Amino acid sequence: MTALGIALLVIGSVLVVLEAHVPRLGLLGGPGVLTVTVGTVLAVAGLGGGIAVAVVAAALVAVTGVAVVGLSAVKGAAVAGRRVRSGPEGLIGRVGTVTAWTETAGKVQIDGALWRARQSWGLDDPETIHAGDEVVVERMSGLTLAVRRAQEWELAP
Repeated sequence: MTALGIALLVIGSVLVVLEAHVPRLGLLGGPGVLTVTVGTVLAVAGLGGGIAVAVVAAALVAVTGVAVVGLSAVKGAAVAGRRVRSGPEGLIGRVGTVTAWTETAGKVQIDGALWRARQSWGLDDPETIHAGDEVVVERMSGLTLAVRRAQEWELAP
């Protein structure tokens, strides 16, 4: 019974650590805490401790585990709602300045970087873009940005 209790302690601990590193809002940590709690009862009982000692130890382990998993779930939920700030996904919605433009394609400068751009398709009233205009990135295909002319409310600080 002691070996089973120790095995459950190890498995439950791994699940709790996984929850801390890969937040799944309690889907790994909840069963992990339950497994650690049962493992504590089996290990303490197998080592000759009384039922009262096993229950107290299990309660302490359960409270600590629930606190750790709860903290992980709260922090994971807070991060999940944030907008991406880096990488290609971070460019969507950014405002840039057109440096050169010919009919439907050109170069756009965003945060000091020069990007290839094309006029976004699917607009009801496509406006002609000229050098010096402010544009908004709508999509990204490879290293080419799909842009449209920025509206007044998008340029306000």
